[in-house]
Amino acid sequence: MKVAFYTLGCKVNQNETGAMQQLFCENGFTLAQSDETADVYIVNSCTVTSGGDKKSRQWLRRAKRTNPEAVTVLTGCFPQAFEQEARAVTEADIITGSAARKQLVAHVLRFIQTRERIIDIVPHSKEEAFEELPMEQMAGHTRAFMKIEDGCNRRCAYCVIPRARGFVRSRREENILRELEILGKAGYREVVFSGINLSSYGTDTGTTLEALTQKAALVPGIERIRLGSLEPDLCTDAFIEALAEVPAFCPQFHLSLQSGCTKTLRAMRRIYTAEEYKDVVRKIRRAIPDAVFTTDVIVGFPGETEEDFAESLRFVEEIGFLKVHVFTYSSRPGTPAAEMPGHLSEAEKLSRNHRLQQAADAVRARIIGEMEGQEDVVLTETPIAKDTYTGYTRRYVPVVVKAPGLSQGMLVPVRLGAWDAEKERCEAVPLL
Repeated sequence: MKVAFYTLGCKVNQNETGAMQQLFCENGFTLAQSDETADVYIVNSCTVTSGGDKKSRQWLRRAKRTNPEAVTVLTGCFPQAFEQEARAVTEADIITGSAARKQLVAHVLRFIQTRERIIDIVPHSKEEAFEELPMEQMAGHTRAFMKIEDGCNRRCAYCVIPRARGFVRSRREENILRELEILGKAGYREVVFSGINLSSYGTDTGTTLEALTQKAALVPGIERIRLGSLEPDLCTDAFIEALAEVPAFCPQFHLSLQSGCTKTLRAMRRIYTAEEYKDVVRKIRRAIPDAVFTTDVIVGFPGETEEDFAESLRFVEEIGFLKVHVFTYSSRPGTPAAEMPGHLSEAEKLSRNHRLQQAADAVRARIIGEMEGQEDVVLTETPIAKDTYTGYTRRYVPVVVKAPGLSQGMLVPVRLGAWDAEKERCEAVPLL
């Protein structure tokens, strides 16, 4: 039987989809190609915005039209956060939340036998343990994304994720290191640690993210370690200093910002000011001079004035982010922000999104342009021609590298060439 997956949302969701794919393959299923009709269609949903919920429903409807007899599954954050709304998605034969993913194969097999709808959404609890979904097989021998933390104990005013993901729970360190050994032997050179609130890793198990990073760097075969999104207020001096001592650490910090205006940050219930964020950036740059920064910013939050937006835009330009993901505020039922006064029109929110993205892209072009002629190391990932690959440098600059004898998964020393703004990549030439 063929199974097809549709994944929405963050790297954690992508990691979990990979684990589910492995579970299905281990139980006799094969993955459907993009042009093939499947027997089972699974949506791993995201509910950060209402648009994600809409896309999940649309894909399921399309799956039913493609194969009316197929088994359709809605799983992930959408059903977990909004159970009643998910139950109303009649196109889904099976509905599960963001836990007990190992049961999904059994649910599909049971539905095939009975054709009776299955809804299995387990409420989160403080006693809940991290669900082990080891993933030892990934497409290509390049970067391995590893989920090491789930849940979030914070209550930002705009965010529904704590409802969808529950409380912080960390994967056991020995299990992470054991899987890293398998990945290293399989040819993976870079690992990316991801989590819902990655900075909180270890707070429930007595360890720290920096300690794990140090140990991971000692695993044979693992030559680069990259971290997912970090909370700026949890980037302590000890954390920064520890990372600076790890040669395998890629000096790209994705520091969650959300707004460069302190007034808006307070309304969002973020627990740092713009100046405190800036101070963390200064500390990192002192300890790791070649560090670069990427981030997320929300525009159009309720009550955000034009002056507040302009302040946030200036902050983004001042910090000098390598890349900014700009999100338009989306009201989510049950969050404090949904009840706040001062909601902006969709047109105004989209206008601010466009203006901030334009400014961020200009900063990106300037920063990468200044890297021309510098040396770095590229991990070759996607082949595009003979001896030619796309990849990323240690500082997360996308490049094209061409040289005789290249293959996927190689770490190649390069000298960066000119920035191609249209293609958003750099040309790179191997060093002699």
